Amino acid sequence: MKHRTKPRPAQQPIYTFQVEALSHEGRGIAHYGTHPDHPSDKQGKKVFISYALPGETVKAQITNVVKRLEEADSIELLSAPAATRVEPKCPHFTVCGGCNMQHIQQDEQIRLKQEVLKSHLEHFAGIQPEQWLEPLRSQREDYRRKARIGVRYIPAQDKLVVGFRERQSNRLISIDRCVVLDREFGSITALKQLLESLKAKAAIGHVELAMGDADIALVVRHTEKLSADDVNQLKQFTLNKQWQLYLQPAGSDSLHRVDDPNAAMRLHYAVDEFDVKFGFNPLDFTQVNSTINPQMLKLACDLLQLQQGERVLDLFCGLGNFTLPLARCVGETGQVVAVEGSEEMVQRGAENAKNNAMSHVHFYSQDLTKDFSHHSWAKQGFDALLIDPPRSGAEEVMHYVPKFGAKRIVYVSCNPATLARDAGVLAKHGYRLKKAGVMDMFTHTGHVESIALFVKDKEINDLEYDK
Repeated sequence: MKHRTKPRPAQQPIYTFQVEALSHEGRGIAHYGTHPDHPSDKQGKKVFISYALPGETVKAQITNVVKRLEEADSIELLSAPAATRVEPKCPHFTVCGGCNMQHIQQDEQIRLKQEVLKSHLEHFAGIQPEQWLEPLRSQREDYRRKARIGVRYIPAQDKLVVGFRERQSNRLISIDRCVVLDREFGSITALKQLLESLKAKAAIGHVELAMGDADIALVVRHTEKLSADDVNQLKQFTLNKQWQLYLQPAGSDSLHRVDDPNAAMRLHYAVDEFDVKFGFNPLDFTQVNSTINPQMLKLACDLLQLQQGERVLDLFCGLGNFTLPLARCVGETGQVVAVEGSEEMVQRGAENAKNNAMSHVHFYSQDLTKDFSHHSWAKQGFDALLIDPPRSGAEEVMHYVPKFGAKRIVYVSCNPATLARDAGVLAKHGYRLKKAGVMDMFTHTGHVESIALFVKDKEINDLEYDK
């Protein structure tokens, strides 16, 4: 059984390894030992082997050597495959830098992510939740509703490469179809043929695809002015597909809609559970997995057990993805304060609140990595707090949390290391980690998305959190 891997330099050695365990990012872990082809001076040294699974014997080619460990790619399976191994569905697997776990059965992917979260909480915070939540699972394989597709023209070959970056490289690999992209985007081949037909194909840096519930946008990033003929070809392509067309000649503020210049630059999605609808710009941050997002919103609100009339603070609120469902839970007698660093996203959130007839939601723009203690919103006091920070986490916010007075906190995380660090700070402030679990937002990748409930110690006996 051979693995499809990109060629490695011939001078890199190949060894036979017995795989013992999986690393946090899904690589096999092995050690140099007494095998005849192992150098004696390396005995006991750890090796991380991509695409190898525990219990397997593999031939692996070394790709990187440092003092304490080495990295390798599995190039041949010498034993029976592990019970958790499956055949990858994508022909570009091991070459494309996108999905690195397509060879692992999905239940095992989720189990691994749960172990990563558990390990980080234990290692960095010295705590574990009182209850592990059932994982939120993606309901479809073609889950991605957003993608940036690279475009590179090679003059010497008069060739246009359209696709994604290779693993551990800035080179592009030509892609015909991506199995995790929503099927409504269709074949990348058709998009490539369109771009190849443009006179200014060398000026196209990348294209972006973004999708709402019933609308799709194509964004073309270009570095030179496009001719009328090129623009007309792009317009005809999107007209045939009934897509929106945007051109972006410079930064994000240069984005403009071409298919209907007088129409709003908006895509839309709804969350029926809370009877809310959202409008967003194709370049806005939105959750890419449309089957996980509504599950996540419901779980967050269920965990907070919000009551009519309560006050909630939503930090790193973006365009209001959590804000509006929270507002539905507390009703018109309650209040939600939403804070976000980007002024543009604050405006988007306020627009969405207005379009959903919510007057009890208030948005503020504030860099939450800086001191915000002097702002009036930070002094109001809240019953509950929801926080959905970037990968860097929210350490600055954690130190201020006691002043908010929140009894319950839901922390949504895209990085288990920073969640664990911040959980340690919350523990020192008297918050107990009541529940935690993972969400399979990015199937087939090592990204670990999670959600955690923290409750102020004295409140635990007063609320029925063990239902």
